Amino acid sequence: MEVRQFRHAMGKFATGVTVIATEVDGNVHGMTANAFMSVSLSPQLVVISIAEKAQMLEKIKQSGTFSVNILSADQKELSMVFAGQLKDHDEVVFERLQGVPVLPNALTQISCEVTAAHVEGDHTLFIGRVTDICVNDAEPLIYYSGKYRRLVKE
Repeated sequence: MEVRQFRHAMGKFATGVTVIATEVDGNVHGMTANAFMSVSLSPQLVVISIAEKAQMLEKIKQSGTFSVNILSADQKELSMVFAGQLKDHDEVVFERLQGVPVLPNALTQISCEVTAAHVEGDHTLFIGRVTDICVNDAEPLIYYSGKYRRLVKE
């Protein structure tokens, strides 16, 4: 099967949108990602998948920590900023959760310590032990078939 066909098929799975953030030498780094999921309730673990070519890969290896910021429907622009789609934008200011940078007003902020890293194909899977969590009440930003979407209430 062709890469394009595989990518198209995977795009048919609706996901939330996250910004993964970490800090190295006082500089905060972030990237938009939808490859995130919970792994375990006890202990509380999550996994993120980072491409081998992504600059974020080495940053997370260096810091040993990361945050997952699940974006609300009103944070589409932040998703585009950290996906490199908006070059001209205001400076993004981060808050801290257990010392890890997080995005203000994200639907959910999750701070994590890396417990394991597994190279699979052209990605590294980072397992993170959740050190803290903050949940806000808002509608999520959804990504489906290559486009941003919103939930529709029934």
